[in-house]
Amino acid sequence: MTVLSHHDPRTQGAILHRQPIVHPDRSVFGYAVRAEVRDAHGGLAPEDMVEERLDKAYATLDPATIAGDRPLMVRATTDLLLGLVPTPVAAAGIALELPLRLASLPDTAQRLVELRSLGYGLALGDYSGTPAQDVLLPLVDLVKVHTGRAPEKLSGLIAQAHGAGVRVVGERVATSESVAVALDLGIDLLQGPMFERRPVGTGREFLAGELQCLNLVRLLSQETPDHEAVVHTVESDPELCMRVLHVVNASASGVRRHVDSVRQAVVLLGPRQLTALAMASLVNARPATVGTLWSVLARALTCGMLSGTGAGYTVGMLSAVAAQLHVSVEALVQRAGVSDDIAAALRDQTGPYGPVLAAVLAHEENDHEAVAATGLEPWDVAHAYLAAVPQAFTTASELAVAARS
Repeated sequence: MTVLSHHDPRTQGAILHRQPIVHPDRSVFGYAVRAEVRDAHGGLAPEDMVEERLDKAYATLDPATIAGDRPLMVRATTDLLLGLVPTPVAAAGIALELPLRLASLPDTAQRLVELRSLGYGLALGDYSGTPAQDVLLPLVDLVKVHTGRAPEKLSGLIAQAHGAGVRVVGERVATSESVAVALDLGIDLLQGPMFERRPVGTGREFLAGELQCLNLVRLLSQETPDHEAVVHTVESDPELCMRVLHVVNASASGVRRHVDSVRQAVVLLGPRQLTALAMASLVNARPATVGTLWSVLARALTCGMLSGTGAGYTVGMLSAVAAQLHVSVEALVQRAGVSDDIAAALRDQTGPYGPVLAAVLAHEENDHEAVAATGLEPWDVAHAYLAAVPQAFTTASELAVAARS
């Protein structure tokens, strides 16, 4: 297994994390970028180092590839709040999240008035109902609360924000139970990984079309895919056949003449694109689900990049599909008929691909310690994930259009 090279933490700068902010139905509201800065010994860096490196990291961000057509939320630094460094520009808008320290500065309220007049969205991070934060409630659009608080305290914070006409984002929601508790308490939006780390299946059976897609994934995950079997599988499913031909004939494919042959289309698309297309069929891809597809593909591409293998890509993709379909990993493994190495990674993150999957899942939850426990460098995982995001968005958009046609 090949992984990205190790980096000295003193030269890495900020470890950036990107998480979706979703509505209760899991449709994407926007994306949030947070950063973690470590000192030379692996501990949390002092605030001045955090701000300096965070400003440098923001300067390298391309919001179009991070947030697509959704708002992007970034945690403000002192210089960003005061306008001393450029604010990232996103097509759907930028929201600045004020940590508690900045909310307590004496001139913050006036600066927020100025930022609102410039069209910026505003949020209070780490909302805990301090007097300094509550003074700013009428000036912001959102507050973020940690869902790990006691229910009574959390309920009071939500009521306080709602009383000021402000929506509440619940952070640290990674399981069905935490999501249910947050929604019962009245939280409006959720920030966390798109999919659970260890999804529990509902016990439902796979549909015929889903089984065809899983069979295609199994064929494509082999070291040397059987071309004839791949063509036969695609041809035997009318919907899958239609999607393959539509994607290969799309303008982005670069094909000069219309392709009517599934055999030729399979060759032109290649195993990686066919696997993504099968996955899109599994999750019933539509333009409205680009956010879901984006997250699935980002995980798959990151696992593939860190492992240096196509099997790693398949592991990442199937782990996300299991969560999206609400089926157990065991049921998916049995139906997909994947190799023992892929099955071990999916079941309990063991085998040659298990540590990579475990690291990516932990990164999606902003769990630095869990990433490090896998033996991979957190900066490498974060770097690979952000590098995968633009490609994942392009592919997700193309496949969602194919599903609509």
